[in-house]
Amino acid sequence: MRGRASVSSRLPDFPWDGLRAHAETARAHPGGIVDLSVGTPVDPTPDVAADALAAATQWPGYPTTIGLASTRQACLDWMERRLGVTGLGLDQVLPTVGSKELVAQLALHLGVGPGDTVVFPELAYPTYEVGAVLAGATPVATDSLTALGPEAPALLWLNSPSNPTGRVLPPEHLKKVVDWARERGTVVVSDECYVECSWEASPVSVLHPDVCSGSHENILALHSLSKRSNLAGYRCSFVAGDPVLVAELLAVRKNLGLIMPGPVQEAMKAALDDDEHAVDQHARYAARRARLRAALETAGFRVDHSEASLYLWSTRVVDGVEQEAWETVAWLAERGILVAPGTFYGAAGSTHVRVAFTATDERVDAAVERLAAG
Repeated sequence: MRGRASVSSRLPDFPWDGLRAHAETARAHPGGIVDLSVGTPVDPTPDVAADALAAATQWPGYPTTIGLASTRQACLDWMERRLGVTGLGLDQVLPTVGSKELVAQLALHLGVGPGDTVVFPELAYPTYEVGAVLAGATPVATDSLTALGPEAPALLWLNSPSNPTGRVLPPEHLKKVVDWARERGTVVVSDECYVECSWEASPVSVLHPDVCSGSHENILALHSLSKRSNLAGYRCSFVAGDPVLVAELLAVRKNLGLIMPGPVQEAMKAALDDDEHAVDQHARYAARRARLRAALETAGFRVDHSEASLYLWSTRVVDGVEQEAWETVAWLAERGILVAPGTFYGAAGSTHVRVAFTATDERVDAAVERLAAG
């Protein structure tokens, strides 16, 4: 609007726009680009989900914001079966149209605003900051609760397994954060979208009894089927936890018309009820991860953390010195490999790059060959 600052002017620059020149360099490689800069699934959507979607195509009426009881029950059953989360009822889970829109809008929907603080990890998915800015709150990136002093943040984000580092927080650390937040009335929201993408650690949900002591008060957990089930295009996710917070989100989302399509809810239920396809996909990623990690390390990279998620958090070491992130991006782009600089996720990522292993086997093999060639 004329005479008023646009909303977009308050937001940070969209990070991936800064990769365009390097993407062009990578595309010019004789063998084509190997795009490892984003974690987009490339394998087929499982038949169990696609068949359920096809069977539910006749849906002339509006679905409800709260979602189908059968879909919400599938969410609860999956959390108990796979994560050991117990004691949740149907009023404690809500399907959402992909997890990113929820991350971006959650602070706003919970009434967080000017004068409030939203805390998220030092190395973090950029949308946590975007959500704080949209709500008019103050974003704070820190891994230290001590650094916050007596301040009581309105909202504190956890992300385990982490995007971008793949780090997994142990249950005792998660419990410490929950206890600290409860003393201050801070809402804890745990982004657990990579919880089934684990390789060298066992991620624990913030809603596990060992973490939350059997109480879900002031806690929410976010889950997505994009990575687990190759449903990124379906926009399947959900939030679960404190029934008071879930009810508040439901009330706001009703007014905004934020509703998961009915046929997609049926596909989501089918995918959550089936573990076999997720196990198969896990094996595919494990094989790609192993090949790519070995190639990076042979080429002089060090891989840090990365015990879970779909990324290798890597730094290129030259003569004992960690190379600056954008230098590494350029070095890899010359070899037709596109990765994301660690600075996309915070200043602490200045010497790292995030390397996704969600590409096809053929493209991962191409990256391995190029890294071996030096």
